[in-house]
Amino acid sequence: MSRIATTLSQLKAEGRQALIPYVTAGFPFADVTPELMHAMVQAGSDIIELGVPFSDPMADGPVIQKAGEKALTFGIGLTQVLEMVRTFRQTDTTTPVVLMGYANPVERYDLKHGKAGETSAFARDAAAAGVDGVLIVDYPPEECEQFAATLKAHGLDLIFLLAPTSTPQRMDLVGRLASGYVYYVSLKGVTGSGALDITSVAEALPRIRQHVSVPVGVGFGIRDAATAQAIGQVADAVVIGTKIIQLLDNEPRDRVAPVAAEFLAGVRAAMDNRA
Repeated sequence: MSRIATTLSQLKAEGRQALIPYVTAGFPFADVTPELMHAMVQAGSDIIELGVPFSDPMADGPVIQKAGEKALTFGIGLTQVLEMVRTFRQTDTTTPVVLMGYANPVERYDLKHGKAGETSAFARDAAAAGVDGVLIVDYPPEECEQFAATLKAHGLDLIFLLAPTSTPQRMDLVGRLASGYVYYVSLKGVTGSGALDITSVAEALPRIRQHVSVPVGVGFGIRDAATAQAIGQVADAVVIGTKIIQLLDNEPRDRVAPVAAEFLAGVRAAMDNRA
């Protein structure tokens, strides 16, 4: 059983939901990410989504786009992200880490670091670094069965997005390929857009669970402890990204980890106090 599956299974047995913060690797300082990851875990986070900076993101709103652009100016790419995970793993061997990003960096990594014709350099090195799961926004399930098999062979979970517009056929295909968890995008649009309709989310999740056997996390539009608490009553996991990036922007180096930890501790407390 993977670290992701183990973590989510333990939380379910405890009647709790996973708190999954997203941060862009290398933001807001090139060297702060491992320290930030540890602080988020200490604040009660259960799984960490680490964004791989990319120049042309299609699902990220302006806040996360700006964070990615800043990280790119520091020279942060997939190689550096894997090194950050290795550093994190030196003192944390239990918290699952998911890389979230786009196909281009992964395919470039395979070309640069693999042997002729090899398509598993990324999977090999991600697993060796201590990565547990991968979410590639622009790898639709119809086109990545081989990628899913490659990841599985290296012990990595492949996580897919589902949206309010996803058809039953798409849900069936995701349910067949996905492992770890499924990420339900609660809003139409990019990260950080719109107002979250909790009622719509509550109505959508039972439909998704008819097709998907893995846990379902919900993200996009979760900005505070109260919203996280409400989503936690219907979802298996709560994903928060844009709000954290906003809080960290313009903070001095020594305040980055404490600011993130303070916010997430409040979210964790609210999620655990649903009654």
